[in-house]
Amino acid sequence: RISSEGLDPRRRRLLFRSWHRGIREMDLVLGRFADAHIGILSEAELDEYETWLDVPDQRIFAWVNGAQAVPGEVDTALFRRLREFHLRGDHG
Repeated sequence: RISSEGLDPRRRRLLFRSWHRGIREMDLVLGRFADAHIGILSEAELDEYETWLDVPDQRIFAWVNGAQAVPGEVDTALFRRLREFHLRGDHG
């Protein structure tokens, strides 16, 4: 896991929330993604990412794993990066 040192308060908060989900699987999905990307996301991407954190874990997990179709409003370039990152599995 990355340190939150050097991150602005918003990124630190999002990193924390990513690793403290309701189910362990989502801690790993969002936490690992945040470790790798939170420092480089644009403000608009941070806005989008923050909305994901309000989606129920089971729903976002089903989208990431392909068990359910991703709704059009969620199927963005950033969400595809999350899914590819998770499915690639070469992140530790």
